[in-house]
Amino acid sequence: MTIQKEKPYVILNAAMTLDGKIATKTRDSEISSLEDWDRVYRLRSEVDALMIGINTLLTDNPKISLKYPRKKPLIKVVVDSLARTPENAKILQNKDGSIIVIAVTENASKDKVEKLRKAGAEIIFAGSGKKVDLKHLLRSLWNMGVRSVMVEGGGTLNWSLISEGLVDEVRVSIAPIIVGGKDSLTLVEGEGYDKVKDGFKLKLTNIEVVGGDVVLTYKRIVEG
Repeated sequence: MTIQKEKPYVILNAAMTLDGKIATKTRDSEISSLEDWDRVYRLRSEVDALMIGINTLLTDNPKISLKYPRKKPLIKVVVDSLARTPENAKILQNKDGSIIVIAVTENASKDKVEKLRKAGAEIIFAGSGKKVDLKHLLRSLWNMGVRSVMVEGGGTLNWSLISEGLVDEVRVSIAPIIVGGKDSLTLVEGEGYDKVKDGFKLKLTNIEVVGGDVVLTYKRIVEG
């Protein structure tokens, strides 16, 4: 793991079906096997912070459980430009000693921000545009002592990080199942690249069989 100055090492981790879906058209995302979930729990125990997007929070309402002991509290980060996180979200209710950070923009409602603070969240203001400035956010996390971040998406956040060149490593667990559906979610959503040659380039560094799944690990190829 190579640490870049003032930017944590970012690992994009996801489970997907053989046809590249991270959720079905009904937003069912129960893809990982029990063995792969154990891998995820172990990774959560190793990183300094875990990041999800607001769409994932509103759809799945995850509490982001921990299974293995940690040396210091996990920082759970929600990228939420307009402070739409409900005050009763499971991530705020799950009292496991983690630090909850909600990253918003200056456009977020001050009333909503204050309610999230009262619910126990720390607020990071990152940018004044329509979306959270992810580079600003990562610098802020670095200043909090975060040196590694695990990203659990979803597809919109994945695209935002990839398109800005902020992902260092990708770990994808591929389940032996096909679900199809033009409205199903893929690993990376967003605008996408116009040409294949302009895409985000990676190098395969590890292949592992976990239960019935295949876990592929890729490192970003830094050009130039």
